[in-house]
Amino acid sequence: MTMRIVACPGQGSQTAGFLDPWLSEVTGFRAEIEKLSSASDLDLVSLGTTADDAKIKDTAIAQPLIVASSIAAFRTLFRDSPVDGVLGHSVGEFAAAAIAGVISDEEAIRLVAIRARSMARAAAEHPTSMAAILGGDHAEVMLAVGEIGLEIANHNGAGQLVAAGDKSKIAALIASPPAKTRVIELKVAGAFHTSYMDSARLELAEAVRKVAVTDPIMKLWSNVDGQLCGSGQIFIDSLVSQVTAPVRWDLCMANLPEEQLDFVELPPAGALTGLVKRAVPNANPIALKVPTDFERVTK
Repeated sequence: MTMRIVACPGQGSQTAGFLDPWLSEVTGFRAEIEKLSSASDLDLVSLGTTADDAKIKDTAIAQPLIVASSIAAFRTLFRDSPVDGVLGHSVGEFAAAAIAGVISDEEAIRLVAIRARSMARAAAEHPTSMAAILGGDHAEVMLAVGEIGLEIANHNGAGQLVAAGDKSKIAALIASPPAKTRVIELKVAGAFHTSYMDSARLELAEAVRKVAVTDPIMKLWSNVDGQLCGSGQIFIDSLVSQVTAPVRWDLCMANLPEEQLDFVELPPAGALTGLVKRAVPNANPIALKVPTDFERVTK
């Protein structure tokens, strides 16, 4: 029997108007988004339909919008379809925590809104950015990033690392990329998952202390080390530490089950299935970019 795992994307996966088909074609999706709008103090319906790319690039908007989309898609599409496990990439781990029953949907989006606002404030303190590095020799890329004075924020696997730090140093990396690599600046506002975000980590830690936490009801992988996490409290604590620590998506993929599995990426989908397609041969990657993509999920 095929195992079914859902994945929740992270920041940078959003595009202008991506919620349009979901709101119009999926029964109950609008109600879920409106509920999460109330919890986040944002009009997520409007932001996901009429706001332009520049507007939804704002960290304080992008993170709640992405997490709300993943939660709403899961609640509406998988009501009668069992799921064996869940994992998220970066801020997507908050959606994963809600789906796994560790925290409520409303608490997840409330914490994300706090995380997003505090990270936006931290990003505004100093001009920083992030860039994906595609290809090249892993050791040589790591050495080059360190020599420039940048940090590795994401180990995405499938030949992709993400560097982060001072914006001028990101520009230097793009201008002079390591051998046999392609460097692309990301649509984010700051150096996430680095020491630049320490003030945001402290703010999120304070908010997390007030949240009711339970252990996961399904398999739940962590960005800390790619391992399964059976403790809700440990997982929530890791969401705080991850604000300034690198995302180990490479280890998450390495620790997925070896049997055949449907790997279903919730909207806004595409980035994670692309990585899994190249790195996990036993997976059937399905990106839910539009509602009709759900027809590809094994019933």
